[in-house]
Amino acid sequence: MLEWTSRSIQTLALMSLLTFPRFLSFSFSPNTLSFGRPRSRFPLAASKGAESSAIDDSVAVLWFKHDLRIDDHPGLVAAASRHRTVIPLYVFDRRILSRFSDEMLELVLVAMEDLRESLKDQGSNLMIRFGSAEKTIREIVKEVKATTIFAEEEVEHELRKMIDTVQETLATAPLLERSPEVVMWHTPFYDIKDLKYLPPLHHDFKKLQLPITSPLGPPRLPSVEIGLDWGPVPSLADLKQFVNGNPSKSKEDWTSIKETIAEKMLLNDQIDQAEPPNTLIGGMESLKSRGSNRINLNHEQTQRKRLQKSVFVTSNGNLVGGGTNAVLNALAAYLRYLEGTGRDDWQEVHEKLRNAESRDGASFGILFGSALFLGIISRRRVYHEAIKYEKERNAGFLSPFGYSAATIAAAADAVCTMEWYWLMALKSQISDEGPFSIRIWRWNGYLIQYTVVGHEGPAVLLVHGFGAFFEHYRDNIHPVADSGKRVWAITLLGFGKSEKPNVFYSELMWAELLRDFIIQVVGEPVHLVGNSIGGYFISIVAGLWPALAKSVILINSAGNVIPEYSSVPSSKERRTSGAAWLGARLLLPFLRLRLPSIVKNCYPAKMARADDWLLNEMLRSSYDPGVLVVLESIFSFNLSIPLNYLLKGFNEKVLFIQGVKDPISDSESKLAMLREHFAGIAIKELSAGHCPHDELPEEVNYIICDWIATIESKLLLV
Repeated sequence: MLEWTSRSIQTLALMSLLTFPRFLSFSFSPNTLSFGRPRSRFPLAASKGAESSAIDDSVAVLWFKHDLRIDDHPGLVAAASRHRTVIPLYVFDRRILSRFSDEMLELVLVAMEDLRESLKDQGSNLMIRFGSAEKTIREIVKEVKATTIFAEEEVEHELRKMIDTVQETLATAPLLERSPEVVMWHTPFYDIKDLKYLPPLHHDFKKLQLPITSPLGPPRLPSVEIGLDWGPVPSLADLKQFVNGNPSKSKEDWTSIKETIAEKMLLNDQIDQAEPPNTLIGGMESLKSRGSNRINLNHEQTQRKRLQKSVFVTSNGNLVGGGTNAVLNALAAYLRYLEGTGRDDWQEVHEKLRNAESRDGASFGILFGSALFLGIISRRRVYHEAIKYEKERNAGFLSPFGYSAATIAAAADAVCTMEWYWLMALKSQISDEGPFSIRIWRWNGYLIQYTVVGHEGPAVLLVHGFGAFFEHYRDNIHPVADSGKRVWAITLLGFGKSEKPNVFYSELMWAELLRDFIIQVVGEPVHLVGNSIGGYFISIVAGLWPALAKSVILINSAGNVIPEYSSVPSSKERRTSGAAWLGARLLLPFLRLRLPSIVKNCYPAKMARADDWLLNEMLRSSYDPGVLVVLESIFSFNLSIPLNYLLKGFNEKVLFIQGVKDPISDSESKLAMLREHFAGIAIKELSAGHCPHDELPEEVNYIICDWIATIESKLLLV
């Protein structure tokens, strides 16, 4: 374990300041249900409400994705109010399902069964199909002669691309009388007339005290009079076989790499979130020996649990699920935790709550996050239920001094926070501002920002330091791509405009995120580039999953180098301490106050690079909800496994770029240890501070490009 001193805390505080990307001003239309002509991108167009539209005899298809409910479903309400016939549709598309764990697939099936029953109670049904969404929807549109497709607005890049493909397929499909209209909808949370005037800082946004809209009840659906094959709900085994079906020939090699990685994974893909991740202690061999512990699901167990009226419907029993009513029942139990209960199902929720409360409020996301992600329940329904119960506890009043119960605060704050990050993500997708095209990737249910530049050449992944963001590589991304590379840059969970959930942050968690990003998004081995603590994260990735990395480039990397290293016993699970909680709350206002001087200190060679843009980016994100939770992590970092041990299998494939004027580390002694105890490492010294890539971008770009060209030529020879 590291020995923390005042110098160590100050060092990490300085590192934490390289943070928080800029906020793009909002410039999209009212946050209400709206209708517009199909577009390649999907800004919401202003319109009259759905209730003002006349009912006609045409057929509409309602495409369910992450909205597995009929309660508080504006798209369903709009479709039922405009069309005499509505065909609810769910498409099992590998591109959506391949991101899910086995437990999440099980949760989807249970939710779908409940959705189908709910629709039947309304006189309708749920059509179930397998295959690509674009082909399936085209065939159904042709069969029922649909004139409109209703689909929920998405922020994830892959899903937005899928919707684009659906539109293009419908527009060019032969034998269709006319291309159907695609109506994008979402569930408005805040009553905002024009989001372009939304304050850039969350702190200022909260001061507006904007009202939160009320949820909608289920609509009265018209019965379907067309004779259709609705399709069966598959078994879990059949669904897993479909998701893991034969890959295309061109992807066989990469698929085999992914399978090898899956076999060697150290942690379960779905870590039991009742406990935080294990500390990165004990040496690589002891970690590797733990092996994979993938969930072995049994669908019959699930059915038994449902017959027992448990709200934890999966075999593993970690996630609240079922239909909307089941989740609402679990939410009622969660909110009333302090009251106690004689009900078995509520007692089960209370027990799971206690086990999951690793830090204040964390249990809500752990228990209900998957149901919210799948849209079994809407965010504003959760908020409405929490506030309704708060009023019950306080004779119909809301106190201006906060909520009366911790569970009410956890639920209300969580969904408001999710909405904030969803709004920022949506804005990034419909705005052309900024030098980079922003993409959104969802990891474990959380929204992650990234960008990619370049169309050919070897893949490069840029990883920022603690508190930073992908735009910190502002003058590296395009130049490196222009040299014949494909460059990805990611903003890690907890930083910049990526989501900052109430979870326990650790080095291994961030490394696992990078692992999954390479597998799911990049799709091939990469040259890893990391600055500061980001260098340590990529070293973990390369050390644990070497098939993912072609080479490693460390820029003023965190982590030690020691002559010998042996395994030590594993320690207990790390949890947030009272000292970390207090330290983060004292540190944040100090960092905001001293921002200019501290940042300039990290740029000794070119202080002008610590410009207003960089400072404004830092300040903006420091007001995001959840930033304090991330800041707490610096008090529990464990960098005990040395770099030379993590990367011992990467001889001749590790480049260390060191700014020798770094105010955070002793460059001279570190370089000496590297040369003495890190065999085969290449070292480049620069007259720069802690962030040479941003301080001297031209020099660093040349070094990176030359290094990658050398490694690629060696790989070709092999």
